[in-house]
Amino acid sequence: MSFLNKIDGWRTKVFVWIGLPVIAGIGLMMGATDLLPTWQAHNGGGTAGTFTAVYEDCGRRNCEWRGTFAADQGDDRRADVILYDAPDGLAVGGTAPARDTGARAGVFSTSGGSTYLLVTGLTLAGVAALVAWVVIIVRTVRNRRAKPEGEPVSFAPSL
Repeated sequence: MSFLNKIDGWRTKVFVWIGLPVIAGIGLMMGATDLLPTWQAHNGGGTAGTFTAVYEDCGRRNCEWRGTFAADQGDDRRADVILYDAPDGLAVGGTAPARDTGARAGVFSTSGGSTYLLVTGLTLAGVAALVAWVVIIVRTVRNRRAKPEGEPVSFAPSL
């Protein structure tokens, strides 16, 4: 019997009914919004400009540079943005060439990087979790409808 036809055990049930929707939600909300901008930056699209580092924001596992972006042509400016794929050696007050492709939180370094792969993977994980969850729900509903009704339960003593 396949996994999709037999969902037993509390761990499996928690994963199927809570884990998959959470993975789908995170993957789709966080990944899909920046999927197109990351690929545009990877392919050299967007508005060229300069990122000026204001401060480095470090968490438990990584650090990211925040600062301002000014377009090379025109008056387009964005304040307090992240520089994705920041080059090594960037310091406070330093500048780096960047591209603004409309990502919600930042701009992309022109030196390249792997942010587009991370965002693509996150989005694909969200889509896969959503598809798996929908398939499991559909199969569960079909299996419950297809089960023949058993004999009625009697609480009378047998003779």
